[in-house]
Amino acid sequence: MKTVLLIGIGAGNPDYVTMQAVKALNEADVFFFLDKGQEKENLINLRRTICERFIEDKTYRIVEVPGPVRDAEARDYKAGVHAWHRDKAKIFSDLIANELADGEVGAFLVWGDPSLYDSTVRVIEHIIAEGTLAFEYKIIPGITSVQALAAEHKIALNPIGEPVHITTGRRLNEGLPDGVDTAVVMLDNGSGLRALIDEDVDIFWGAYLGTPDQMLISGKLKECVEAIEEARAEERKRKGWIMDTYLLRRKPRA
Repeated sequence: MKTVLLIGIGAGNPDYVTMQAVKALNEADVFFFLDKGQEKENLINLRRTICERFIEDKTYRIVEVPGPVRDAEARDYKAGVHAWHRDKAKIFSDLIANELADGEVGAFLVWGDPSLYDSTVRVIEHIIAEGTLAFEYKIIPGITSVQALAAEHKIALNPIGEPVHITTGRRLNEGLPDGVDTAVVMLDNGSGLRALIDEDVDIFWGAYLGTPDQMLISGKLKECVEAIEEARAEERKRKGWIMDTYLLRRKPRA
């Protein structure tokens, strides 16, 4: 039986790789890398660095293929994501079928953790549901950008006895659920930054967490939002992409 490992490699710093992940890395015969273009070449390079640093037996293989691009202009967001997942599933199926021999272990190195705003688990489940390939898979958790953000800002995610809401910039525009005053925001194209700007809100923002390019800004949202927007624009111009996360905490309303 073929085995596929989904290994969470943390939010950008090789030191975030856990001992469990190191053990899993050393079990793999083949690593599958999806190339996202020259602009994000350093994401592939980090994966290579992790393999070189932590794997003792250097006989492993790396298979690198172009990754599909999600249609950001799709009118129906979820339909666009589902189509993107189907494209990924076709690529993953071909890799597992053609590049992984019976009895071998293949691995996908997942940024952050496979359970949090990542498509890899859903893609694997889609392949299994089709029933055309027989393989086992395991998930190895990783340190997320949420944990890295809290650590770098030296804050606790939650006030005492209070919930934390994890959402996207798109959904933040709909407001926070009743009784929730702390939100961690991921996958924001920038539209969510001003959603709570008229309220008494603190922000803890971080970009490229754990990497040499890491940036941190914190303070009152009203006072920080322009600096964050400028930083996002400058980094998009410089690198072509930005990966950022932030926590918003508003003063509880009476």
